[in-house]
Amino acid sequence: MKAVVIGAGEVGYHIAKFLSLTHDVIVIEKDEEALRRADELDVQVVEGNGANADILASVLSNVDILVAVTGVDEVNIVACMTAKLIIRSHQGWRETKTIARVSNPDYIDVPVTSRAQVGVDIMICPELALASEVAEVLSNPSAIDAEMFAGGKVQMMEFAIRPDNRFVGKHMQDLKLDDCCIVSAIFREKEIIIPRGDDLIKANDHMVIVGKPRAMENLEGIFGNEEYHRNRILLIGCGIVGFYLAKIIDKDENADLKVIENRKSRCIEVAEVLENALILNGDGTDVSLLREENIEDMDVVIAVTDSDEKNLLCALLAKQMGAKKVIARADRSEYVPLFEMVGIDIAVSPRAATVNEVLKLTMGKGIEALATLEGEKAEIIEYTASSQSKIVGKPLNKVKFPKGAIITMVVHKDEVIIPRGEFVIREGDRVIVFALSSAVPHVEKLFVVKS
Repeated sequence: MKAVVIGAGEVGYHIAKFLSLTHDVIVIEKDEEALRRADELDVQVVEGNGANADILASVLSNVDILVAVTGVDEVNIVACMTAKLIIRSHQGWRETKTIARVSNPDYIDVPVTSRAQVGVDIMICPELALASEVAEVLSNPSAIDAEMFAGGKVQMMEFAIRPDNRFVGKHMQDLKLDDCCIVSAIFREKEIIIPRGDDLIKANDHMVIVGKPRAMENLEGIFGNEEYHRNRILLIGCGIVGFYLAKIIDKDENADLKVIENRKSRCIEVAEVLENALILNGDGTDVSLLREENIEDMDVVIAVTDSDEKNLLCALLAKQMGAKKVIARADRSEYVPLFEMVGIDIAVSPRAATVNEVLKLTMGKGIEALATLEGEKAEIIEYTASSQSKIVGKPLNKVKFPKGAIITMVVHKDEVIIPRGEFVIREGDRVIVFALSSAVPHVEKLFVVKS
């Protein structure tokens, strides 16, 4: 298979690196430094403007997927439109799927959508996807990650086990989760465990649980504080990500939101839109301001400025001054584990949404949703079983399912089921699978029909 990646910045480089494992990849970039970095990968690099028709015409023959992820929305959209026009003018060239990264709310108001009428099969807003991800985590104060599957019928949450948790030293079976919840995995230091009932729970474990959303609400009593109060949130930075997130939080009746933004003009713009938030013109690293706003009483502090370094400093200051949970945006992928290593509760990157959509397109038909976990060492994937899927029609205990993977949930029509060994998957079932990245290709063979 063949792929073209336009833009070799943080997102483009990461996509090219991943696709180069299974695809022939061409990277188009005009910045010399970014080109040199991309040239270290097993890819072909082309210097120039990715929206240039002549450059595109020279590389598009038999391309399966084109991903435009420069920092300019219009370049990404025009590149996709131009690519479609070029391909359709050449009979015999295969149809190419196009993905454009777009940030401007004038073009997109949901994290992922289609604009096929203008030549963009998938349009992704990483900033809005990031805001939605953080908002999902905020709905359960103890969670450090959250995703929805099967049209909202199934939810995944990741929890960190604090040293003072009453279940530390006990067995998995002692958790006594609801019947419609299952622990899919435990992340323990560098180890990923698919747990059994007799496995011990240890301090600082990260536990991934999948279940019905209503049942997941009860997990707060296991992993957090059962005492209810309004969620006190401080948001530092109100650029694109911050503004998207502030609008989501502002609609939550159970949230008290304060926003710190250092641009006065932006504060005025935001104040005109947000009805319930308190907007403060200031610097998120100003210790006096943080004290005045009672940072020690905050349930969550979220730093989402355009500077990774400032986000880290703001979050660490908040944590040091008593904030219960701190979340920091990290655009550079290598910063995410470093942020968490030095005390940030959750480090989030807008890159993930774009990468996940690209992965879905390259993995074939039948994949409905995908979430990468633990630095992409593991994935939770939602498949729709087709009549051609090899897993259909057989009891699961008769299926040779790969080591390092587990079926956690099946949605049959409107019924959510934790499947046992005798369960039979049928055509149209939506199947949620947890898998180590090494096991994903083997799982695909059971579900996915290649185009």
